[in-house]
Amino acid sequence: MTTNDYLAKVLAAQTLSDDSEELKTLQERRAEVEKVLRDHFEDCSPTIRYGGSKAKGTMIKEAYDLDIICYFPHEDTSAGETLEDIYNNTRKALEARYRVEPKASVLRVKDRKPSTGAADFHIDVVPGRYTDATKTDTFLYQASGEKKRLKTNLDVHVKHIKKSGVTDAIRLLKLWKVRNGLDVRTFVLELLVVKLLKGKSGLGLATELGHVWQEFRDNVDALSVEDPANPTGNDLSELLNGGVRSELSTVALRTLKLIEDSGWEAVFGSTEEKSDREKREGLRRAASAVVTPTKPWGRGMPVSQEEVGRRLRVAREAPWRVSFNRGPDGTREPSGD
Repeated sequence: MTTNDYLAKVLAAQTLSDDSEELKTLQERRAEVEKVLRDHFEDCSPTIRYGGSKAKGTMIKEAYDLDIICYFPHEDTSAGETLEDIYNNTRKALEARYRVEPKASVLRVKDRKPSTGAADFHIDVVPGRYTDATKTDTFLYQASGEKKRLKTNLDVHVKHIKKSGVTDAIRLLKLWKVRNGLDVRTFVLELLVVKLLKGKSGLGLATELGHVWQEFRDNVDALSVEDPANPTGNDLSELLNGGVRSELSTVALRTLKLIEDSGWEAVFGSTEEKSDREKREGLRRAASAVVTPTKPWGRGMPVSQEEVGRRLRVAREAPWRVSFNRGPDGTREPSGD
């Protein structure tokens, strides 16, 4: 099996098919959320549809969210006079049924039933108001910043990613981000991948990923991204700050070294089906690897049975994963967490 064949199998394992239980559940919950919004804002006729990775074709099974946009007509004030009013009124509408976690511009929807303990629905509602009657550009409320608003265009974002020719590379690099616990925003990572692979699509996944990691490793200070929907109006520089750049460079260096020393499976794991016995032995080996303390202040300290059990659970969920903790000096160190 070639490297590109292996990476294609990794992608296949990360695909949520239309008849998968995860996607069916997600779509059912999406329908419920949409009904709540339409019932509450029945006089406003908001535009409600998919956004994010579902619309772009970059969803991965290991970490997926469903963005639901809820955009109101530009002259309609019944949902709120200001963008902040629209944001808060949308939140109140959702809170009648769900637990809502407010973020900068979106509202994370969770189940609040006691029996489920506020389970995450993997749904983000994005309220906004169209800038004019064409229903293209949109203003979103921005909790931070001086202007308190962000001008965007969903269709431009979707087209920029979906028509880039590198959505497979984006999906694999999203998986890499998740498994390494990177802080970079997915939106920024997508923009970086499209920019770095411009004119290089079709070279094969191994070549495309290798090029991105080499750029992260060698030229991280030169990286920049622009919002395709508002390149001069939306400043994304803070989303690519020094901490994010350092992390990208460090983990890219480690990833390339892993591939050189141990092959691609050291990055994305095995794609082969294993027997129950092999799986159990793999879990034991992974647990043994993380039981040894990695922090200098933890060497020689005994590990309790509870801690061994916790690390076994970590290994069971993602035995290939090495995430990071902050040490006393602020640096990120490998951990079994």
